Amino acid sequence: MGDRGPRVVALGGGHGLFASLSALRRVAGDLTAIVTVADDGGSSGRLRSEFGVLPPGDLRMALAALCGDDDWGRTWSRVVQHRFGGSGEMSGHALGNLLIVALWELLGDQVAALDWMGRLLGAHGRVLPMASVPLDIQAEVAGGDPARPGEVVTVRGQVACASTPGQVLNVSLVPDDPPAAPEAVAAVREADWVVFGPGSWFTSVLPHLKVPELAEALVTTRARRMVVLNLSHQPGETDGFSAHTYLDVLAAHAPRLAVDVVLADPGVVDDRDRLAKAVSTLGGRLELAELNDGRDRHDPGRFGDAFAEIFGAEGQAGSRGPGHGAD
Repeated sequence: MGDRGPRVVALGGGHGLFASLSALRRVAGDLTAIVTVADDGGSSGRLRSEFGVLPPGDLRMALAALCGDDDWGRTWSRVVQHRFGGSGEMSGHALGNLLIVALWELLGDQVAALDWMGRLLGAHGRVLPMASVPLDIQAEVAGGDPARPGEVVTVRGQVACASTPGQVLNVSLVPDDPPAAPEAVAAVREADWVVFGPGSWFTSVLPHLKVPELAEALVTTRARRMVVLNLSHQPGETDGFSAHTYLDVLAAHAPRLAVDVVLADPGVVDDRDRLAKAVSTLGGRLELAELNDGRDRHDPGRFGDAFAEIFGAEGQAGSRGPGHGAD
């Protein structure tokens, strides 16, 4: 851990990762976002289909979250998030998506292009894709057809998985052995802390554990691992989940993964004893902190304070050895 704060890697995508990065950039000495690259809808899906590139939307949102609070940062965050209206070919595209794809074409290097975007924005951290190729999420879903509630079907695509009327049981990736971004693997191995969540559990958080080389790094890194629980459920994905269910699902997808800290807002804890037991099973401890801004969103200030307190409490304790908790 450096004098300015710990080296932190945050995993996820979309609005959940945006929330954690908005808080972490205030307290981390070195911050890297590792982003899911499986989006197949909206502007990202269109660009992915037309150019064969990684879907840029979640990468763009992560970069926007890392922008500073000065005029430069606020302005560029708004610029890259700007989405064109109208009914023409540009309708629905986010400007930041177009800038990222342009840099990919010009430089021929995914990571170098994202680093250039970060420099342009004055980003307080680095953004990396979790894999070097576009991915599809595939889910086993129960009860997708109300007429056959006991039937389990396979659903493919992030949009389809996130919007299914049934209950997602598990997820996998297509291809099932994608190449991890080497820079992402290195960041995990060099981190002091790795943060999972918040975010869409099945389509933003768990997919990182299905990229074999990245998953191995997450299991064997010397970094401490934190899981942040969501403030609200995602329809289809986590309807009816208790707080401990998120951890049960995490353990089912990554049996060798140990966790040091689980951070949750007290408002989401329906059964503290069961949650504490689930946390203990993963090898960690439970930390409760008021994180909600009153609109079921994470307040960046409260969230940052919670991170800082946890990092500070364990900052002098040292990291665990490789393979902590592996079976």
